[in-house]
Amino acid sequence: MAKLYFNYSTMNAGKSTILLQASYNYNEGGMDTYLITARLDDRAGAGKIASRIGIDAPSDRFDPQSDLFEMIRTRQGKGRIACVFIDEAQFLSKEQVWQLARAVDDLGVPVMCYGLRVDFMGELFPGSAALLAWADEMREVRTICHCGKKATMVVRQDESGRVLTGGEQVQIGGNESYVSLCRRHWREAIGR
Repeated sequence: MAKLYFNYSTMNAGKSTILLQASYNYNEGGMDTYLITARLDDRAGAGKIASRIGIDAPSDRFDPQSDLFEMIRTRQGKGRIACVFIDEAQFLSKEQVWQLARAVDDLGVPVMCYGLRVDFMGELFPGSAALLAWADEMREVRTICHCGKKATMVVRQDESGRVLTGGEQVQIGGNESYVSLCRRHWREAIGR
């Protein structure tokens, strides 16, 4: 039975690595997968999902105008899909999460979404909020704070390492911009 999954965490928890490994496992078993990532994040190159440990795979891309249901239906028309994988799911719109739910319900294909739960200010991303509300199953991908506790928050830093407490919700970056922390250390870092 197909389901909509949301695998969430903070930065640098290995979400893309897990996505790529899961897709590889399907492919190794002779099953095709369909990978999609946000057009907004092209740090690994256009149309590519990549992990910090050096593995990658080609993917289609979505932007705010993309109809994911139609993308999946069109791809299904070219051959059976065992699973759809969405990277950077925090960038989905509420409507796009409904489109993914429709693909699960109407096309019978499982959809596994991977993304951040909250931004650097501790606020839910719109796509993450919708996935938390409507996913059939949710899994936390865990990473740790420098103190050894589970990291559930992330801070954004400038080029000098100073913690930023304002700015746009979306700023593409990696280790140079973001640090995952437990809630206590996040509060201390932003002065709450």
